Amino acid sequence: MALYETSPAGSAGTKLARPVDLICFALIVAQVVYLAACYVEGSWLTMRDGGGVPSDFVNVWAAGRMALAGHAASVYDWPAHKLVEESAVGHGFDGYFGWHYPPTFLFVAAALSLIPYPTAWVIWTFGTFPAYLAAIRTIIGDRVGYFLGAAFPAVLANFIVGQNGFLTAGLVGGALTLIERRPALAGVLIGLLTYKPHLGLLFPIALIAGGHWRAFATATVVAVLIAAASWLAFGSESWNAFFGSIGHTSQAFLSDGWADWSKLQTAFGLARTLGGSETLAWTLQIAVALLAAVGVAVLWRSRAGHEIKAAALATAGLLATPYLYMYDLVVLAVPLAFLCRLGARGFLPHELPAIGVACLLISIFPFIKAPLGFGAVVIVGALIVRRVFAPQSIAA
Repeated sequence: MALYETSPAGSAGTKLARPVDLICFALIVAQVVYLAACYVEGSWLTMRDGGGVPSDFVNVWAAGRMALAGHAASVYDWPAHKLVEESAVGHGFDGYFGWHYPPTFLFVAAALSLIPYPTAWVIWTFGTFPAYLAAIRTIIGDRVGYFLGAAFPAVLANFIVGQNGFLTAGLVGGALTLIERRPALAGVLIGLLTYKPHLGLLFPIALIAGGHWRAFATATVVAVLIAAASWLAFGSESWNAFFGSIGHTSQAFLSDGWADWSKLQTAFGLARTLGGSETLAWTLQIAVALLAAVGVAVLWRSRAGHEIKAAALATAGLLATPYLYMYDLVVLAVPLAFLCRLGARGFLPHELPAIGVACLLISIFPFIKAPLGFGAVVIVGALIVRRVFAPQSIAA
């Protein structure tokens, strides 16, 4: 099955193959219907009694409130933060949605907390969604990118919990698209990505290996400037509290398993889900991260085409971190978009079905509690490795 059909002479844009078009349409409709059903039953945005639904976004809104009140450092105090979360939704709830971001992200949180909680949730998710879609459309180079991006299964996970997957994917995709033509602007986006540092760990390796010094310098300056701005706005105590909380967060989620191990879409999560020890999980995760880092360094120094380099970096970043949830896999749409861009010139045998399997694994995750998203990332990584050794992936 092909992804695209040949457009008639003189027609504008690319036309998706009929089966792909129908599958994407069905996925989009299913996601919209699911969100609507969740809203009606009171499990998304607002409960039936009018109270707010406690979800991941509540940690952002509550942190913003605390920062505006002059208590930025207290966002890393879990009991204090939990009280503000409960005030945000108007009732108590089991569990806790922790704030694990550096103080730089408090600028966004503070702005959102000026708006009532459910409204801020809508503005945040639907406001960052276009940035993600724009990145996918730009990568693919055609308006069908909007359609393919909206149909990607991880989109639903991000909408449901009000997370930042759309913003992250927009920054990663935008940076990788611009790095050759507008390196300074790409560097700005990479610098902004430091709000989620564990997903940008391999960018410096790629920039150095590829000799993208302008992008590297710009990213460094932007990262330093926003860190300095947050230090001035929220005080040095906020940064001290952030660094002090890293060990606590790691202990809670990577050692004690406060969240279900199956929710971690990483090599670490897979090992723990299968009953492996923490030592085994870290050994496997470090091995995967090192392999990903070496692969990025070698590839970005090679003469491989930019689409392959970009897809490899985006995928390797997801493989390298031990801390990755399903909503983070919105970023996987970026390497998939680069593969589709290559596929417009011809897919390799079995490449498109493999992409379909990766998307299927993400789709069925709610029904099968296992790190299926990690399997999807591995499949995409394997497709990229295959492309590296395909003749058409080497620049002339």
